[in-house]
Amino acid sequence: MRELNLDQLRTLVTIADLGTFAAAARALHLAPPTVSLHIGELESRLGASLLERGSRGVRLTAPGGVLVERGRQLLKEADATLEQVRRVAEGRAGKVRLGTSTGVLVHLLPQVLERLARAVADVEVDVVILGSGETMARLQARTLDLGIVALPQAGSPGLDVQPWRSDPMMAFLPPRWTDVPASVTPAWLADRPLVANDASTLMHRLTAGWFGEAGLQPRARIELNYTEAMKSLVAAGYGAAVLPMEWLDEVPADVARLQMRPLDPPLTRHLGLAHRPRALLDAATAEVLRVLLDFTPAAVGAGAGSA
Repeated sequence: MRELNLDQLRTLVTIADLGTFAAAARALHLAPPTVSLHIGELESRLGASLLERGSRGVRLTAPGGVLVERGRQLLKEADATLEQVRRVAEGRAGKVRLGTSTGVLVHLLPQVLERLARAVADVEVDVVILGSGETMARLQARTLDLGIVALPQAGSPGLDVQPWRSDPMMAFLPPRWTDVPASVTPAWLADRPLVANDASTLMHRLTAGWFGEAGLQPRARIELNYTEAMKSLVAAGYGAAVLPMEWLDEVPADVARLQMRPLDPPLTRHLGLAHRPRALLDAATAEVLRVLLDFTPAAVGAGAGSA
């Protein structure tokens, strides 16, 4: 037996539902001879009569009844398959691999994913916690689709980096420290024990540059590459840290117990979105990128840089 033709199967099911060839032809927007041809070809393929014609319309034979019953399920699955393909093609479904840092993951990404779930519920975002350098490398190797990276980034062939958002850097201080100034200068902070970002990170270089402009090179008591662990050490009184203020509205509970002061001179951490050129993005990745760009307007100044 040759494969079933779904159009012919849909014609048979419609006749069974409406009772006549003429009604099926109108419902399917087919010429009456085409409806007759569909049924004739189905019967020829199956070697069985599917319909019995009478003065009051048609009724299914036993083989016809079996085929209609199974055909409804086949047509339902075919329609669902086509809809899924359309959703993927339009960016309403699919999987996107996103690389980001721990700070972004904790304070920003959950809000982004919430908005994404409302906009495109069937797009699955696989999040990988990485530093900016590793994120860029994996984007280059095509094992990631999108990355949230610190700026500036060196140019990477085949990748675009666009500004996303800017966050003020703040001094995070132990809650029990006294005589804390209204704003923190490099000289004041350099005399205190410090918890710093790992030397391999752009955040470390940004903070070191802030001290360096004042002619200072303080040594940290410990260097980490995990923002939340740094805040925990600050809360325990181990030292102070210079970190970005990444939340949007309420101060998170883990931060509210710390003292925070603006820096003098001010310092800003800039983030960008790294990805392949838009023309090469699949629809799901392009949709996640759109949601990220709509999430908050980028306010990156001239010093942010781009790839």
